[in-house]
Amino acid sequence: MTWIEVKRTLLEGVAGNWNITYYGWRILRYSKRNEQLDDSQSDEEPLFQSVIERFLDDNYRFYDLEAKSIMFNDDLRSVDFVLAWLDGKQSNEIAEEKRALFEANLQEEGLELEREQTDKLHVVKLHVPKEVLRRYSEILRLRMPMKATPRDRLFGSNFDLMTEVKSFFSKLISCIRLDPSVFPREKYRLSAEYNRHKTYLFDEEDSNFFSSQVRTLIVDFILSRTSFDGPVSETSAKESTNFGIEKLINDGVYKAAYPLHDGEPDDNTCLRGKLFYEWAHVSKWAMFQPIDHIREYFGVKFALYFAWLGFYTHMLIPASIVGLLCFVYGILTLSADQLSTDICDESLNIIMCPLCDKTCDYWKLSDTCTFAKFTYLFDNPVTIVFAIFMSFWATLFLELWKRYSASIAHRWGLTDFNLLSEPPRPQYMARFDGTNPKKSKTNVVTGVREPYVPFWTLKVPATLFSFSVVIILVLLAVAAVFGVVFYRMSVLASISIYADQDWAANYALIIIPATAAILNLAFILVLNYIYDKVAVYLTELEMHRTQTEFDESLTIKIYLFQFVNYYTSIMYIAFLKGKFVGYPAKYNRLFGLRQEECNPGGCLMELCIQLAIIMIGQQFLNGVLEMLIPYIWKWINSLSIKAGLEKPSNSEVDAVVNDPSHKRWTEDFKLLDWGPRGLFYEYLEMVLQYGFVTIFVTAFPLAPFFALINNIFEMRLDARKFLLYYRRPVPKRAPNIGVWFRILNVLGRLAVISNAFIIAFSSNFIPKMVFMYVTKSSDHVGFLNHSLSVFDTKDFEPGSAPLYSSFNTTICRYAGYRAPPGPGEYKRTALYWHILAARLAFIVIFQNVVSIVVIAVQWCIPDVPSELRDQIQREAYLTNELIIEYETQQTKHPYADGDASVVMLNHEKGDDLRKRTANSIHLDLDQPR
Repeated sequence: MTWIEVKRTLLEGVAGNWNITYYGWRILRYSKRNEQLDDSQSDEEPLFQSVIERFLDDNYRFYDLEAKSIMFNDDLRSVDFVLAWLDGKQSNEIAEEKRALFEANLQEEGLELEREQTDKLHVVKLHVPKEVLRRYSEILRLRMPMKATPRDRLFGSNFDLMTEVKSFFSKLISCIRLDPSVFPREKYRLSAEYNRHKTYLFDEEDSNFFSSQVRTLIVDFILSRTSFDGPVSETSAKESTNFGIEKLINDGVYKAAYPLHDGEPDDNTCLRGKLFYEWAHVSKWAMFQPIDHIREYFGVKFALYFAWLGFYTHMLIPASIVGLLCFVYGILTLSADQLSTDICDESLNIIMCPLCDKTCDYWKLSDTCTFAKFTYLFDNPVTIVFAIFMSFWATLFLELWKRYSASIAHRWGLTDFNLLSEPPRPQYMARFDGTNPKKSKTNVVTGVREPYVPFWTLKVPATLFSFSVVIILVLLAVAAVFGVVFYRMSVLASISIYADQDWAANYALIIIPATAAILNLAFILVLNYIYDKVAVYLTELEMHRTQTEFDESLTIKIYLFQFVNYYTSIMYIAFLKGKFVGYPAKYNRLFGLRQEECNPGGCLMELCIQLAIIMIGQQFLNGVLEMLIPYIWKWINSLSIKAGLEKPSNSEVDAVVNDPSHKRWTEDFKLLDWGPRGLFYEYLEMVLQYGFVTIFVTAFPLAPFFALINNIFEMRLDARKFLLYYRRPVPKRAPNIGVWFRILNVLGRLAVISNAFIIAFSSNFIPKMVFMYVTKSSDHVGFLNHSLSVFDTKDFEPGSAPLYSSFNTTICRYAGYRAPPGPGEYKRTALYWHILAARLAFIVIFQNVVSIVVIAVQWCIPDVPSELRDQIQREAYLTNELIIEYETQQTKHPYADGDASVVMLNHEKGDDLRKRTANSIHLDLDQPR
């Protein structure tokens, strides 16, 4: 027996009663790891048999038990999906009738079923036969691997300088690359949309041609569209909402529906175990991610999330370095900063006006010495350079991500994925009366008649209503934030009324922020709960055709609300606080309340502290909660198996949990369900972080560094959480990260404007520049005195002067460019208007210069790499040649009409045949297997 024959024998399933398709290659890899066989050996039957015997002696018991939990009882058919329910909650006559109808209809669709039962847990195992796989692969327009093409025909062998350079750098970073013996490189294959009439294009003899994710995807598609009203033949033309596994779960007929994990996480021979040990461990933080194998196990959407998270984390490295350099520059030049030196100089004896009415005393500016020095660490001359850098960084990040995502989408066969080719949502189809031709139209891509939502009579009113409600709720969230601001001002005013009571003065600084924080938290929690429910309802009203469109609309609504919740208080400090307070003789009051003020150095330091607390605190809490909450829910789910409605004995519990033939689906039943949102909250957490890194980075240059540290652990903790605490998800197709990219793009543009305003109005950069221009000075000596106005204490508003003071002073200073007491007192000086003009001019110049450069960068960097574009063209040409070759050989047996991916070729030959195929083949790489 030759080595090739051994491979073929294993793949054809001759080696035993367990799933040889799955375990055959494990035996091969086992023997290869022990270096006893190689591809050059031609006849190694005795040696190979001894290797298998030793392998079976060591591993048979484990594989036999594990195989039973992912196979039917005949040990030949794999379990592609599981439906589960518990005695008691789902055991009544109506539920049994619905289950019987649903399962009968599943069998009518071609699925094979097998029931298992314990004392409490009942499961139905589903297997999809090959003919059903072929039929639905064509319906779903899945791109499947074509027959192998020699590698030299795909890539050629010409010398390329860039290839050599990439090879050189690849060797440099080989220490952090994946172990090829654990995660072997996937074989390169061409792919095309599957068509049962063109089987000559596909290698269906390959045992893994219909991979586990294809099988799961097809079963999920059937489950979501199968009726439980009656036989399929009787309900196919009805308008009914009684269909789909989701509704059955919501009605309590089934408890859960899920595909099975392929083994235990501590079993490093299965893919789950390999991912757990080689990817999910924090000790592997520096290693590359096995993106193709993540896609193989979790599906495209999950793989795209981790690909994006990994790319974003790598892009944070240069941003972190520049931010750290900005901070270090502030430390090294702190002693030379004239402003902080003057503030710390007690000999100047600068007395500042009170910060509140009645109870607040005058205070020395030198008391804020530490605050002033800390401010300089972030508000220094390098800050503007860093702001410009981050504006370009945001653009480069998105442009390079588009190129990278184009590459992986091509590798996974999703370049031509079109929403019109995505099947309609079951909820969308439920609104359709198939007997009414006026409510349907032909899909221009698939050619299938589908429900049609009238644009003017239904679509526009629903969208306008949804938009109106969203705006009202967003304004309500903004009002809640400003309500907390008014609360702080009103409490401060109340304390001034009861200033004679010691407790009010002593505990004001604790009572006000603490109660305000509790009130703000209560608003956020209540509004989040309400908005989450309303957002789902509004999105359903909009009647989106596909699940992708539905998810994107829902994502925009919820993110908009989260944006307001997280950023409004920060924007208040950055752009509003202390800007319109007035002056001691005439404060601008809101509802009779005095506004909050910034320190003389501006609000930048307060903004920095607010950002640091929210960003770092949120990341830390999210990391802790992400690990604790899934663990708690997994524990609760495990109790549900033991409890049911009646509490079983310990022996009954042990029978369910420890029976090896039921272990896999029982263990997976305990895990958490993904729910309808999937990865939404994972993306939301990272995109909110991206907002902190870009929109407010001028106030907190260390944000990219803390984001980098967080993401290094976030990536591995997310992987660990998905593998340990969640059921295996249904693989979903997606060509990119969807609406999140558009949100990131908007944030990048908003960051340019935000940073321009922060530099202009929240920092001292512009006033210092104007001071140097006016005084013709090369330094900032005298800037502090220049920026503080003088106030006569006799001119206080009635009832606002300090009742008790430890200072004997007739004047005090306050921030602002106003005339001193005397003629024209307290009016804006000409210098104030010069500074305002300079600030506005800076915003316009900064915005336009950065925008022009950004547009130039976007124009210079193509969305698709030139190498990839050439590769796509090469593959299209090879596919044309392949079709021509087969059609020429079979001209006597013409096939039926082809699909949109592979054109139907009949008797044409030569140039005529090439002309018909030249512009109609769209080709991508096979989904890795």
